[in-house]
Amino acid sequence: MRPQRDILAIRACPLVCGRRGAGARESRLLCYDAGVASTVRKAIFPVAGLGTRFLPATKAQPKEMLPLVDKPIIQYGVEEAVAAGIDNIILVTGRGKNAIEDHFDVSVELETFLEARGKREQLAEIRKISNLINFAYVRQGEPLGLGHAVLVARETIGNEPFAVILGDDVIDAEPPAIRQLIDVFARVGGPVVAVERVPREDISSYGVIDIDPAARLGDGVFQVRDLVEKPPRAEAPSDLAIIGRYVLTPDIFPALASTTSDRTGEIQLTNGLRALLKQRPLYACEVNGVRHDTGNKLGFLKAVVYFALRRPDLADKFGEYLAGLKPGAPVGKR
Repeated sequence: MRPQRDILAIRACPLVCGRRGAGARESRLLCYDAGVASTVRKAIFPVAGLGTRFLPATKAQPKEMLPLVDKPIIQYGVEEAVAAGIDNIILVTGRGKNAIEDHFDVSVELETFLEARGKREQLAEIRKISNLINFAYVRQGEPLGLGHAVLVARETIGNEPFAVILGDDVIDAEPPAIRQLIDVFARVGGPVVAVERVPREDISSYGVIDIDPAARLGDGVFQVRDLVEKPPRAEAPSDLAIIGRYVLTPDIFPALASTTSDRTGEIQLTNGLRALLKQRPLYACEVNGVRHDTGNKLGFLKAVVYFALRRPDLADKFGEYLAGLKPGAPVGKR
């Protein structure tokens, strides 16, 4: 029998996250000491969202489990973390997300079935999934924003730097996108957010950074002067939009605990980072890679096509099929 992988299930106490609890626990807030830990070993994956953009498909399954060809969206992010040297994943989950936990757990029945049928290749693939990394699960009672999701994972992080990976952003990059941020973090010694240049007409959909033009940190690395959440196009300080990768230090937790909820009742990570920026420098890394926003239908479909065309077993025939399609025309048998 194969050894059981370590899985830790934690239910976040509401008092840790609420405004009352944050104040009551102020004496226990951790103060980050750069000398305590400099290696990024843990990554938070916020996966408690309801996935309403993909209804009805997400009524009974998590959006993170929608497949890009034959692998769920969430697995691309986890594999990126593994390739970057991260060995502990903290999944911030909510109701109806058990399928994610099951996906990364050992499935004795399935493995026994595949082994008995001699399906060695498939057996190796699912064993690779369950052996990827150590997982912890923290329950977020309500999806109250990205900042709130990070805050409920506080106890599992401790006093060390950590990554935040938003699974909706699937990034094909070498080195892996989060590795690029970790390398910048090691060089500058401060929190790093991933950015990407986006067209001005789309800028209002993103958090946007204002950079210090006097800072000379190398190609694609910037010192952040300010962050603005979804500004009007005319007021955007740059075309550098924040995307779903962060390397943060644990002093973000008291900053988030003191952050006021916005008009929708959510705690925004961008606002927490603005508060942290008053205390220490913050940096940005322009990621070198191809990003797909699978959180919307068009981005999801583009990602399916992109990864299918990168598969040797599918690329030729699928490419021929796509080349023969005419927009608006009925599709016949092929």
